[in-house]
Amino acid sequence: MKRIVLASLGLLAIGATATPVMAADLPPQPYVKAPAYVPPYYNWSGFYLGINGGYGFGNSSWTGTDNFSVNGGLVGGTVGFNYQISQFVLGIEGDFDYNSASGTLPAPATNSFNSRWLSTVRGRAGYAWDRVLLFATGGGAFAPANIGASAGFAGGSTTMMGWTAGAGIEFAFAQNWTAKAEYLYISFPSPSITGVSFKDTENVVRAGVNYKFNF
Repeated sequence: MKRIVLASLGLLAIGATATPVMAADLPPQPYVKAPAYVPPYYNWSGFYLGINGGYGFGNSSWTGTDNFSVNGGLVGGTVGFNYQISQFVLGIEGDFDYNSASGTLPAPATNSFNSRWLSTVRGRAGYAWDRVLLFATGGGAFAPANIGASAGFAGGSTTMMGWTAGAGIEFAFAQNWTAKAEYLYISFPSPSITGVSFKDTENVVRAGVNYKFNF
């Protein structure tokens, strides 16, 4: 019995000393680098409010007169909604700007012309590269036309209705903030004041900042 116990203790001692030796003989385990963190793509979907400002320049052509230039600065507010599908972004946008556009009507009597506000309602379609969005836009445009009375011309005012189309780029510089630059071509093809018809076209270049609400 004593011999059996001594033999068992000897085997246990041999196993205890052999285990570290075997572990030391194992090859080193390869280092596995953790996968890099990839931030999610920016989501353009949601409602937004913003401000914009820029400059407009164009021409008016009145019956019986020469063309004359109309230009001035503008500033105002913007409201819109975007919905993103994969990398495509669809939306609708409206704006209302104070407009300082003015010009000189050469005939039938030299007179001043002005348009004191500009509003557009447009659809937008674009393609997003994460935080950068390129878009095309188009829709309706509205603005007043005011002519003061002078010798040989009664003058008056009207609200012009026409169309607009353009393009732009927008960049999300923070989670809820974006900045944009855009160009719009605006045409008012057939308004009239006291029976005198005219055509008015305008090129608008402007920039803006929007705050987007999470969708």
